[in-house]
Amino acid sequence: MDGNADLLPALQGPAGFRTTHWSVVLAAGRTGSTIAHEALEHLCRDYWYPLYADVRRRGYPPEEAKDLTQGFFASLLRREDLARVGPEKGRFRTFLLTALDHYLANERDRTRAQKRGGGRPALSLDDETAENRYRHEPADPLTPATLFERRWAATVLERVTERLRGEYAAAEKGDLFDELEGFLTEKKARARAEIAARHGVGINAVDVAIHRLRKRYRALLREEIARTVSRPEEVEEEIRALIHALGQGAAPG
Repeated sequence: MDGNADLLPALQGPAGFRTTHWSVVLAAGRTGSTIAHEALEHLCRDYWYPLYADVRRRGYPPEEAKDLTQGFFASLLRREDLARVGPEKGRFRTFLLTALDHYLANERDRTRAQKRGGGRPALSLDDETAENRYRHEPADPLTPATLFERRWAATVLERVTERLRGEYAAAEKGDLFDELEGFLTEKKARARAEIAARHGVGINAVDVAIHRLRKRYRALLREEIARTVSRPEEVEEEIRALIHALGQGAAPG
């Protein structure tokens, strides 16, 4: 093994089931718990785009879709829906889509002023980025539910990649992450020999770095998914559903 095989630090972090997110919301949704409220708000901030895109797909124009998405989250944060949620609801994404269906049905009979929530959005959403992203989505004949699943899966992987990028940046290895990122999916990956030459190490050192990158990615993927299911045993099943939604090879195994 090369002396410089430790091309990047071993980035550590909790990989077990975390009980501070959706599981806390489910357990404390009826109690007015501050922790549950904050957990739900963080989840909404992380995963609002699939819902925004779903609203746009239903034919709502951008501004109204933004209002409806914000209004929907306002209703969740007021626990209007959480009072009826139990652990059997399982996955956060399933709960969100069902709750959104009910919310939009109710909103059809309300005034636009009510939709806008009095001008006080529950979350500050980056609607310009969302709309640009939505406009660049290709036309797709898939059903709305299938598209939602695909967008959800893509958002999970984006969250994981950004978290991993942040860890490398904190370790002052941001440039290395940019070079190795392609090896997560083996798409547009740079030649290992070029990377080794650029860093003055052997190819074996690059292979070690790629192995660590993928291992940490898998740990973060499980951690991220654990935030959105109610029981630890659901994590692997959700990973399989995520890969199925994107197509085989979308996430490293």
